[in-house]
Amino acid sequence: MFVDYVKIIIKSGDGGNGAKTFRREKYVAAGGPDGGDGGNGGSIYFEVDKDASTLIDFRYNKKYKAENGENGSGNRKFGKSGKDLVIQVPKGTVIKEFETGKVICDLSKDNQKELVLKGGRGGKGNVHFATSTRQVPDFAIDGEKGKELEIVLELKSIADVGLVGFPNAGKSTLLSRVTAATPKIADYPFTTIDPNLGVVKAKNGGSFVIADIPGIIEGASEGVGLGLKFLRHVERTRVLLHMVDCSGLNGRSAVDDFNKINSELEKYSDKLINKKQIVVATKMDIVQDDTNLKELEKIAKEKNLEFFKISSATGEGLDELINHLSDVVKSLPPEEIFEIEDNKVYTLEDEEDEIGFTVEKVNENEFYVSGPKVEKLMGRVNISDTESFAYLQRMLKKLGIEDELRRQGVSEGDTVRILDWHFEYYF
Repeated sequence: MFVDYVKIIIKSGDGGNGAKTFRREKYVAAGGPDGGDGGNGGSIYFEVDKDASTLIDFRYNKKYKAENGENGSGNRKFGKSGKDLVIQVPKGTVIKEFETGKVICDLSKDNQKELVLKGGRGGKGNVHFATSTRQVPDFAIDGEKGKELEIVLELKSIADVGLVGFPNAGKSTLLSRVTAATPKIADYPFTTIDPNLGVVKAKNGGSFVIADIPGIIEGASEGVGLGLKFLRHVERTRVLLHMVDCSGLNGRSAVDDFNKINSELEKYSDKLINKKQIVVATKMDIVQDDTNLKELEKIAKEKNLEFFKISSATGEGLDELINHLSDVVKSLPPEEIFEIEDNKVYTLEDEEDEIGFTVEKVNENEFYVSGPKVEKLMGRVNISDTESFAYLQRMLKKLGIEDELRRQGVSEGDTVRILDWHFEYYF
């Protein structure tokens, strides 16, 4: 089964907690703090697997999680970092954020490996908080929680030449004649339900990858049939080979078929309709009336499109077409991969330009503080511990939250709410 679109959930590992321990040894009267740091959580990577051709494995396993970091321990022992999770995907897989549709990365190169979710950082042990005035710090910092993300994996076939046209236009037969691919062939609509790829070796010495894109019908750009699924694969090709049945045996108009296919390509994206397109009249061995053929050739000339006549059954015109395609592919640049807006990697590292918090004045005597930096901070401290709470206050001041509260007119006795905690403000 060919699967080219799946939705999964990924989660990076939690960071291990820092240890709150003290040195206790025989003959050592006053051992100081010796709590070690927690290990970092495992990150999630995606990597191209050259042997994979489908996303079918993801249909049965929908959630992927990297290992958590281990907690720190006494004697300044660091916790072991969680093992990274490397997820193998076929070449041509695009990873998108499900909620927004933003492209996170495009795995279109051999051996490509991309970081998608970074693991949570390990917490610091109490050894870090000893000072000349606080020699027995009775608190440590918990590790950061990992990030969970719902994503879409979308596989788009990577080929130099894409075969497009109505069902039964002769695409599968051509592919079977010029490559080692063995697509299913029969005289009924939608024989091909999955894209087939094959390598063509031209007699002029060139070679290229050709994709038999399943037949497109009217309404494909709006999702009729399997249209959207099919059109996704056409996007990655350099040149379109538009194949049109000119035999006249099916009672169809070649020009009408040609226009309908181009209409669907244009509705799907301007990029598709503007790709280089070569028109190919097929089934020349069984043409009974050349009216269809002449009309198609006329409209191809009007649109300044190259025109070829072939018969895959007899081999008529195949060498000429393949040699020409080889030259065309050489002259065209590789298809550009997706433009990733922010080169977005989901990471828990604080960026210098990250807005770490917001302060909202709820009413005259209440303020609400939120934001990524604040959430991470609150998740790592123990509010019930005096020293840990003092650390929280220092960090809130360091982040600039106290200055922002004062700027918005906070007064002593006002309520400051941070996530689910309520505090009474005092100077």
